Amino acid sequence: LCCCEYVDRRGRRNHLAACCCDCEELDDCCDRWLTCKSLPPGALERIADTIADRLRVPWFSGAVKINVSLVPPLVLLPVFLHVAALHFLLGLIILTSLPVVVLWYYYLTHRRKERTLFFLSLGLFSLGYMYYVFLREVVPRGHVEYSQVVALTCGLILMLAALSRAKKDPGYLPIPAGNEKPSHQGLPNKSVRGSSSGLHGISGAASSRAVNGEAKGYCRMSAEQPEGVKKDWCTKCQLVRPARAGHCRLCGRCVRRLDHHCVWINSCVGEQNHQAFILALSFFMLTSVYGITLTLHTICRGRSPFVALLYCPGAYSDYSSALSFTCVWYCAIVTAGMGYILLIQLLNISYNVTEREARLALRDNTGRRLLGGLVIDTGQYNRGLLCNWGHFLSLGSAPPQRSAEDIV
Repeated sequence: LCCCEYVDRRGRRNHLAACCCDCEELDDCCDRWLTCKSLPPGALERIADTIADRLRVPWFSGAVKINVSLVPPLVLLPVFLHVAALHFLLGLIILTSLPVVVLWYYYLTHRRKERTLFFLSLGLFSLGYMYYVFLREVVPRGHVEYSQVVALTCGLILMLAALSRAKKDPGYLPIPAGNEKPSHQGLPNKSVRGSSSGLHGISGAASSRAVNGEAKGYCRMSAEQPEGVKKDWCTKCQLVRPARAGHCRLCGRCVRRLDHHCVWINSCVGEQNHQAFILALSFFMLTSVYGITLTLHTICRGRSPFVALLYCPGAYSDYSSALSFTCVWYCAIVTAGMGYILLIQLLNISYNVTEREARLALRDNTGRRLLGGLVIDTGQYNRGLLCNWGHFLSLGSAPPQRSAEDIV
């Protein structure tokens, strides 16, 4: 393939110059629109798929497809922030509507069970653009020292490094070779008991070892499997899941100690990357708060950061100050949202419960609400604050348990 050629979704060789050719679905929709006829079911989806498949850029080994969800943040975020800097009322309207639009898009993709790079693109581009505005509009004013810029840059680099680690394997369970169904597939909805014989006995023993492996060494946790904790059979992945593992419907894989699927990293948070996820959130909070403080000290001198955030008379005296102040408020909104996520995560770790377990406990009415409903204690793995944090800090250090299929 040359740099402008590609293989389309139908498996045919195509060229970027022919992006407007063979548009049967679009032609049919235009004809029906001109003749006032209703569109056939699924016509708009087919047109959207065709446009998404032909949206490509030239590359050495063939034209590379561009993910459509990457484009809106790159285009709309700078436009909205610059418009919001024109007037206080425009800023109030835009900064109020942005979270609503993001939440609406999250609800839309979550309901359709779709993976999207929109949130990851929005997060990374927001970081880069805020850093660019800080260097261009705030630093030249002369009130920010060189050491402070270095500290802010180091925090940003550490956060990106932790985010890169969090994007790696969260602890996916290996899919059986050939996706072959084991001999006990006739009971897909039944849990594998340790008291059974044959393959079920092996699975039960593996389950007991898995639970004991998590509990061993933490304040002398009981060697017995907690009541209600069991291995279960995943009908989609065709494997036996260890305790606390779960199937992610967005990734289509089972993950060890699945916490949740995070749209901001476009990946699951599980046993292998949970620590990096918490570290990335912590670095983000520290860096963001530090950047907000430096900016407010520059454009609203003589006021504390909290007071300056709410009342800064000279913020709209010139466009540079207005843009900086608008970006500060945008950062404050994002930081508040990420701070809430970090708070919930820290509380869950303190009670040794995952987001998935909390949702299941709420659904089955088996957990108790604590701290005003911020955390759901299931009572299965909670062994005290120090033991719970010791367990979390050791995640991923022990080798993963072998599944029943590997033993057989």
